[in-house]
Formats: sequence, C-alpha cells, structure tokens
Amino acid sequence: MKNLWFEQTKYLILVLTSSIILFGFNHHSYADETNSSSISKFSIQSAGASFPYPLIDHWRTEYEIIHPEININYQSIGSGGGIKQHIEHTIHFAATDVPLTENEAKLAPNTLHIPETLGAIAIIYNIPEIPHKGLKLTGVNLAEIYMGKITTWNDPKIQINNKTVNLPDAKIIPVRRSDSSGTTFVFTDYLSKLSAEFDVNVGAGKSVPLGIGVAVLGNEGISSIVASTPFSIGYVELAYALQTNSSFAYIENADKTNFVEPTMDSISSAASMMVNNMPRANDIWDDVTIINSPGINSYPLSSFTYLIIYEDLINTVKSKDHAIALANLFYWMLTDGQIHSSSLFYAPLPQQIVKLGIDGISNLKYDGKLLVHDNESNIIYDNVNLNLPTWIRDVAKWWVNGMISDLEYINHIRYLLNNELIKL
Repeated sequence: MKNLWFEQTKYLILVLTSSIILFGFNHHSYADETNSSSISKFSIQSAGASFPYPLIDHWRTEYEIIHPEININYQSIGSGGGIKQHIEHTIHFAATDVPLTENEAKLAPNTLHIPETLGAIAIIYNIPEIPHKGLKLTGVNLAEIYMGKITTWNDPKIQINNKTVNLPDAKIIPVRRSDSSGTTFVFTDYLSKLSAEFDVNVGAGKSVPLGIGVAVLGNEGISSIVASTPFSIGYVELAYALQTNSSFAYIENADKTNFVEPTMDSISSAASMMVNNMPRANDIWDDVTIINSPGINSYPLSSFTYLIIYEDLINTVKSKDHAIALANLFYWMLTDGQIHSSSLFYAPLPQQIVKLGIDGISNLKYDGKLLVHDNESNIIYDNVNLNLPTWIRDVAKWWVNGMISDLEYINHIRYLLNNELIKL
C-alpha cells in the first residue's frame, strides 16, 4: 500500500510540475480552455521584417520542441511585405520594424501592435585598411554619404572624428535595401531627424529614393555585399553584423557627447527613455520611436520590432482551437521566449513592455469572444522571472525525453519549490 501511495503521489507531482514548467512558471495558458488545442496540429504562417528573423527562427525551433503539434513558418520578406500580407489576411501574424501608418491602420482595423524585442541598426563597412570596428560616424556623415555628398573615406568630415585612423583615399560604395523594409525606415527616419536636407530630398520610409550605390534584397543581402565589396558601407540589424563578424561604426549620440557602440546595454538605455510612455496594444502607434533617444550611452539607431495581429483572430484562422494555439505562441514569445534574445544579440524587452504586450494578447478574441475565461483574464506577471538559469527551463524537457530519472526530476522540482522559483 505504501509503495502504491508513493507511485500515485510521484505521478501527481510529475504531472503538476511538468505542466508548470512546460507552460511557463506561473504563466497563464490559453490551452486551459479546451483540451483539443493541445492535441490538434496547426500550421502558423507568418511573414515580415528581416530585422527580427534570426530571433523568430530560433523561437520557431525552440517552440516546436515543446509543442511538436505546432508548425511555424516565417518568411523574411521585409516589413512592407509582411504588412501587405497582414492587410490581405493571407498570414496569421506579421512582424514589422515600423508601426502601421494611419492609412495602413484603416485598411487593417483592430490591429494590435505587440513589441516582440529590441534591436539596433548597425552601420557596417568594409575598409581593408581598418579591419576592426569603431570607426566614428555622425548621423550627418551618414546622410551625406547616402546623398552622394561625401564620396571618399578620407573626407575631412569623417576624418575629423577619427584623427588616429589613417583613412584611405578610396571611393565609398553605399549599399541599400531594394525591398520595402522596416530597417530602411529606421535608418532613414534617423537620417531625416539629423539632416534637414535629407528630410526634404529623401525623407523617411520603408522604401525611399536612395538613388546611389548598390540595391540588394534583405539584411542578408546587404551583409553579403558589404563583406565581399571593399570600401562599401551598409545598414543591417545588429545580429547580422555580429554573426558575420562585420566591422561596424560607433554612432554619435543625441547629446553629441559620445560615440556609442551598439550593445545590449546601449540599446536598453535608448528604450528606457520610452517605457513609461507607450500606448496600449490597440492604440495608434505610428509616432512611437526610440530613435535618437537622449542619454550619453543610448545608441541612436535603436528600435522596437513588433508583432502585428488582429484583435479578433477570426480574421485569420478558421477555428477557435487554432486561435488558442496562436495566443499561446504569442504569450510564450513575450515570456519564456525572451530568454533567447541576448544570445542572438537582441535586447530582452523591459518588464513594463512585456506586461503591455501581455495585456494586449489577453484581449484576443475569436468571433467576438475572449479566448480566456472571465475568471482567468488577469494574467499573473509580477512573479515571472525572465532570467532563470537555462538548466531550470530545460529540466522538464530532459525528463520527457528520458534524459534524467523520475527521482532526479523530483529533486529538481524540490529545489525550485524550496527556493520559491515556482509555486504549486
């Protein structure tokens, strides 16, 4: 009898604690509403910005490990392409580096903006004589390079801030995006803020008349061209610069007191100036920006990147179970998914922004009805610890795959409970 009691107790502990870990510590799971969503297989189609592609692709593989019934497909086609498909209702969600414009919002009413991560635009260059990062550039320098007013690397306007560097007398080859791109928007928005001439003659947008240089598709294309073309310069999401070991510039801050390297800390510094003034997910977002934020260590080419989804998912899916699967994915991206950001050179979202996003997805509906029970609509957030050691989050996965014994698993759970990292 004692052995039977132990086996039953062990079984209950394993079931309860594995549910807690697999669905997030103290996290609300929309799948609670119905068991069918946990066993049905769903394909999730998405598209948009190349800026967050490395992170979204990593999320895809991680999420499919814990939810093998969910197949996620993300096409890196640029923010403009993602927004277009969102408006046309041909995908389940889009990713974009720039919020919907007023006109786009009219074509896609009741769209939610959910910040998914923080990143930065790195200015990469290929100068054989300077094979390291740290060339100092101002926003005006960049505007004049892309307007064809600064044409050589040893131009006095560049040399003045790089007095210890022997810049070559070589023609600059600017590289730009050919597709409609949120990365281009962030870059040109920054240049428009720093140069009145650029603002008048070129302006800010996902696709603008940058008439000089080489036009290529995607962040991947710019990274490749700059890497293979001496004396070229381009703009890419920071992850692409770091993963390809590209040389990149330090950019003058908004206060003109420092040239700032793009890092997790300098991106977070830029975002910290905005976190208390963010709109709700269903509000207007077209004027939200952290470009050229004040602060001595704020990197001026920092940006949020967003998931855009319809508040009522009947616009994109044909069943409530499919809608629940989407809601669970979005929730995971904002919570457990954030621990993967730093390893891919994105800055994890500040907790205030995570809560804003969770508040947004807690209002997701299917055919006018909320996807959560009325008594479950208040999602627990304050106890979520986004910085838990990796091994803690891997424990359930190891046990499910037979890599550790039941006893080892229970000992892990006891540790978590004793240290109040989870609660039953």
